[in-house]
Amino acid sequence: MLYDENKLKTALDDPKLSFIHKNIKKIKNLKILELGVKEGISTSLFLKLCEENNGSLISVDIDDCSNLYSNKNWKFIHSRDDNFSMINEEIKKMGDLNLIYIDSYHEPNHVKKIFYNYYNLLCNNGLVFVDDISWLPYVKSSYRENKWVEEMNFKTFHKLLEIKFSNENNLKMEFSFEKSGMAKILKLNSNNLNEPKKIKRSKNIKSFFRGILN
Repeated sequence: MLYDENKLKTALDDPKLSFIHKNIKKIKNLKILELGVKEGISTSLFLKLCEENNGSLISVDIDDCSNLYSNKNWKFIHSRDDNFSMINEEIKKMGDLNLIYIDSYHEPNHVKKIFYNYYNLLCNNGLVFVDDISWLPYVKSSYRENKWVEEMNFKTFHKLLEIKFSNENNLKMEFSFEKSGMAKILKLNSNNLNEPKKIKRSKNIKSFFRGILN
């Protein structure tokens, strides 16, 4: 199976994956790194785009998803996504990436670690999409209430803000809060990224919000 039509439809009906599709559908010789496969919904979308645009897709997951598809444009790596020595070599064989999709282990320091590694293999004007940055669906009494996921998504969102704060001249970042949320990051140049910088709020701002929340 080159890709799954039903999963492709599911992907295009999803507001977050549809947003990615709109951003990359016209890129020729598309080169994608997908971290996290699960049911292969995003994988079907990426494989369809690779078929249309002479692209290549590398997907990485700790679960063996190699039997999902048989497609000449796809390489599946059964591994942790921080097995950098092996995965980096495979990416270098393919060439500079146009897209990195991060949907694996949603813990802020892990997201930061893999973002900084694979960002170096992204072309200028390439895009990174980080899934699950909104904690709103997981707060108390919300429809997906889950304390751990709420905390991880909240911390991941703030970790990305810290990366943006220290790299204003190197990248652009925007957020969507549809469903579990997504960050879109545009690489502006070939500079090495600065480490995340803690964001210190002014006393006046803290007092203002404290007054609102009390």
